[in-house]
Amino acid sequence: MPLDPSFVGRTYPPTAPYEVGREKIREFAEAIGETDPAYLDPEAARALGHPDVIAPPTFPFAITYRAAAQVVEDPELKLDFSRVVHGDQKFTYTRPVAAGDLLSVTVSIESVKSMAGNDLITVRGEVYDADGAHVVTSMMMLVVRAAEGE
Repeated sequence: MPLDPSFVGRTYPPTAPYEVGREKIREFAEAIGETDPAYLDPEAARALGHPDVIAPPTFPFAITYRAAAQVVEDPELKLDFSRVVHGDQKFTYTRPVAAGDLLSVTVSIESVKSMAGNDLITVRGEVYDADGAHVVTSMMMLVVRAAEGE
């Protein structure tokens, strides 16, 4: 059964704050093969004008994906997660994520489309710091594959 496009615009409550740690940034940078000193060395990051080490550009996926679980688990949406694949991901930054940030994410359903029997749902994640300042916007497109026989 196709996803209901009337869910477009639905917004979910902000997540609890996530504290960005230096060690999490370092682990993430190492996992993706990043060696930029701004991600690993606080002094190098400060020399570039940052308050502490900054996270690689795709780091917010870790927190925005968790926030998107509110959409995936919404019983009214009736999304079958067993048929979901990650289709696309984009980030638009106001400023880099830095160690010490306390970040909350508010997710909303940006679009619902059907294509070739599959549903495409785009989830927007607005990431704000503890002062309420925008940090980054995440756009995640999930593909809900058609059930066999549909």
